[in-house]
Amino acid sequence: MMMMSDRRLLLIFAILAVAPTSAFAKAPGREPLTLTYLGNAGWQIQDGHTVIIVDPYVSQFHDKRLGNPNTSDDGDEVLVPDEAQIAAHIPRADFVVITHAHSDHMLDAPSVAKGTGAVIIGSEGSAKIARAEAVPEKQLIIVKGGDDLDFGRFSLRVIPSLHSHLFAKHYNNSEFSGPVISGLKAPLHESAYHEGGTFAYLLRLAGHRILIMGSMNYIEREMTGLKPDIALIGSGSSRTEIYNYSRRLMKALDNPPIVLPTHWDSYANATIEKSRSEVRAFSAEINAVSPRTRVIVPEYFKPMIF
Repeated sequence: MMMMSDRRLLLIFAILAVAPTSAFAKAPGREPLTLTYLGNAGWQIQDGHTVIIVDPYVSQFHDKRLGNPNTSDDGDEVLVPDEAQIAAHIPRADFVVITHAHSDHMLDAPSVAKGTGAVIIGSEGSAKIARAEAVPEKQLIIVKGGDDLDFGRFSLRVIPSLHSHLFAKHYNNSEFSGPVISGLKAPLHESAYHEGGTFAYLLRLAGHRILIMGSMNYIEREMTGLKPDIALIGSGSSRTEIYNYSRRLMKALDNPPIVLPTHWDSYANATIEKSRSEVRAFSAEINAVSPRTRVIVPEYFKPMIF
């Protein structure tokens, strides 16, 4: 009986060795992935082949002592990306993924696209701004919530989402929540950068599942079952306007092993210490509701390898 059992085991191993369509053979292996925090909600994600930029806004590091020569009397200033900062921190990009079209997510994207040849992926509102800044149509991919697109080396699921509830829950009363208007012409004033709808994304790259959020809000049912192994979660103070923000989100995501706080800083301004205090509070919230999750607070421009 022992001899027959051994023969059967050998037969099973032989079948597995030559059966490329088996479930075992299809199991994806994870490769090293590098994530770099660019400030605000901005990230660089790369696997050694593809460079994906999320919500770039390195212009926030502009030397404030230089002021803004484009400030208008009514406060609706012309926003100008800092090309030197962009060139220094984003020398290469293949795709730019945009969660929504506010200036702190979209201002630098056209410069990145024109400087690197990257394709911008985002809403129709994001595309309107990119077109106004002379980004060629071939470098624009307009997506809608529910899309799940295959790009070969990676895939991207577009998740319907919600913007943070700013202004003591009056955000949706404001002009910033509306659609981006048509027919924009450069140079663009701050008032041109309306939200234009908000997405989250599930990026599948190098065997990893990365959740990308660009705000402090979400639709719980859209997050349920995503099971990312890395989650970029909005951690700014406006999360406190949302009921049980961290607990509901972590449960929906099945307690991801790694959480990277995003959109936690205050545009590199004088209140950065307050922002650091807020992100520490966010980390404590996640640890309280999901003790096995590792929360890593990123440092500006310091690559992290997973």
